[in-house]
Amino acid sequence: MVSAPRFHCPVPLAVGAQVDLPEVVAQHAVKVLRLRRGDAVTLFTGAGGEYSARIAGIGRLRVSVEILQWLPTERESPLSITLVQALQAGDKMDMTVQKAVELGVDRVVPVISRRSVVRLADQRALRRAEHWRGVVAASCEQCGRNRLPEVAIPESLEHWLMRPPPRGVLRLLLAPVASYSLAMLSGPSADGHIELLVGAEGGLAPEEVRLAALAGFLSVRLGPRILRTETAGLAALAAIQFLWGDLKEGTTDV
Repeated sequence: MVSAPRFHCPVPLAVGAQVDLPEVVAQHAVKVLRLRRGDAVTLFTGAGGEYSARIAGIGRLRVSVEILQWLPTERESPLSITLVQALQAGDKMDMTVQKAVELGVDRVVPVISRRSVVRLADQRALRRAEHWRGVVAASCEQCGRNRLPEVAIPESLEHWLMRPPPRGVLRLLLAPVASYSLAMLSGPSADGHIELLVGAEGGLAPEEVRLAALAGFLSVRLGPRILRTETAGLAALAAIQFLWGDLKEGTTDV
């Protein structure tokens, strides 16, 4: 059975109401997916749960939908994972954000490390954060999540490390020469809060590794091979979800 197309719709929704889809969503529904009047869709606001709906009307510049039912469906991981990712060049950051959402993170913190090729500040940082939030919404539409992970505004890694960590958090830093592997650890505390720090191309500078250690980060390795930045974080997230989360449960559609 083919599921109804899912759309992030950040407007007030209520069963029985008829609402207009946001312009970007409406254009995608009609021009890309070729949906027609009467077609079923699923809407979610990003705050939890989802609504079954159907297209009630299509105009030149608008698409209206009728809200039929609210479903308390959640597909969130039992772990609360923050990915602290040093900025990557090109389209790598978009892919990392997209796949991290699929793998269940609930917060992405882009940081500028000493070896980051990309440098963002002021309005550019705000624009990129807003762009990545769009990537998050699209990824949630695809993977079925009904709660949008947060994307922080980029800042320097050293500045971010100065902040006190949340109580009980398990802080992990990927390093190819670390003494520990994920399988050697006992896992997070009862609340399942994990912060995963991943360097950019070339990894973190030695000074940054020392600062991270002072901030409570434990270095871990991922097997005998050195992984690229766009591979390392995603591989670690998959392993974390398999060891302590929900990746080994249920089935995956491909």
